[in-house]
Amino acid sequence: MNDAVIIPPAALDLLTSQVAGPVATPADQSYGDETFAWNLGFPQTPAVAVGATNAADVQAAVRFAAIQNLPVAVLATGHGVMSTADQAVLINVRRLKSLQIDQRARTATVGAGVEWQEVVSAAGALGLAPVSGSALNVGVVGYTLGGGLSPVLGRRFGWAADHVRSFDIVTADGELRTVTAQSEPDLFWAVRGGKSNFGVVVSLTFSLMPVSRFYGGGLYFDAEHADAVLSEFRRLAGLDDDRVSVSFAFLRLPPAPFVPEPLRGKVIAHLRFSHLGTAAEGEALLAPVRVAAPALIDLAQERPYTEYAVVHNDPVEPLPAYERTTMLTGFPPEAAQAFVEAAGAGADTPVLVAEIRRLGGALGREPEVANAVGHRDAPFTLWLGATAAPGNQAAVADPLDALLDALTPWKHPGSVLNFLSPADADPAQIARAYSPAVHERLLECKLKYDPLNRFRVNHVLIAG
Repeated sequence: MNDAVIIPPAALDLLTSQVAGPVATPADQSYGDETFAWNLGFPQTPAVAVGATNAADVQAAVRFAAIQNLPVAVLATGHGVMSTADQAVLINVRRLKSLQIDQRARTATVGAGVEWQEVVSAAGALGLAPVSGSALNVGVVGYTLGGGLSPVLGRRFGWAADHVRSFDIVTADGELRTVTAQSEPDLFWAVRGGKSNFGVVVSLTFSLMPVSRFYGGGLYFDAEHADAVLSEFRRLAGLDDDRVSVSFAFLRLPPAPFVPEPLRGKVIAHLRFSHLGTAAEGEALLAPVRVAAPALIDLAQERPYTEYAVVHNDPVEPLPAYERTTMLTGFPPEAAQAFVEAAGAGADTPVLVAEIRRLGGALGREPEVANAVGHRDAPFTLWLGATAAPGNQAAVADPLDALLDALTPWKHPGSVLNFLSPADADPAQIARAYSPAVHERLLECKLKYDPLNRFRVNHVLIAG
């Protein structure tokens, strides 16, 4: 931590009088609640935390940061934190929980504190679905601003950012702007894929898809069958059908009661599958998988979209998570063999999750209204996850890098922005998430809307 920032008491009193929500410094009992992040690996240590209850609170906090010459950090669920927000003004937006569904227009309008579970449930009751991520408790806004990669709807409908209609954002000057493709096209382009570099999005309106059901779920195999399962993964990944989404992961599961008994203490080959077609079509696509190896658990079946989280079964409880990622140019048999050697049952690694995910389909196509989501040409992405004590990412850094390096021959120059970790937090690494032309345009927008680089925490375009 840097030397503590000293904020004059009179300035804090003025801020407190200007906001309806709580204002907390490290000396206050409520500080821990206001700064709590789901990823326990990076405890948040701002100079002051503001629990925003409305857009006016956000405006007051941004203006306070400007007067005190402090950076601004934004916190919703805290899944995507990449730094400790050290000595920043942290704006906790969890109380911004408005949610409206327009069934006729097929849109949802959400506050910055809304999580996917809330939208999925509300939209599902009307036969609609958002382009939501793999976990139900991730914040809608942060996920979408980073692109938003759906394990069920992505290949059919594209990135979540592609479906944003408008947003309300508080920019570095403290102004609240309603932004559309027509009103401020540069800002509309940049925020959809540029994460939190341009302001605090307090409300987001996006399209919903006419999807109510899908066929899918996870199939779990003993990792000794990884070669056969990976062969089937490659077959499914090679299908010219954007209704099919598939990924493969090695899981190292503890012998803990919360793990289903057949999986406890084992290295697991996990096939994640979804199909936006009939149950019969889904059964036919998975039939060769079920013949190739005996599943320990098979959860693939026809389901309402509201059960989509069963595809990945991401952890719900907070934990210290350390990640690495890269996109891949392909996943031929040689890459599959290297992956098994580096992450399979015979590998000595503490990496708990090593996933190869198929991209392509609509994820590879430009939307009708362009945005800053980068590297749509990449056909696969690799994501790695490990745990260690909070603040001790060094304990797993080398094993994560070693597994990443195992697929070096197939590395794509890009990466999925939402999957980047603190190891990628400097601007030179963040730039990897974009093509040079897109990155250059983002920098131009940054200088236009945040010339003093007030928003420089987490996925930073320009160093502080």
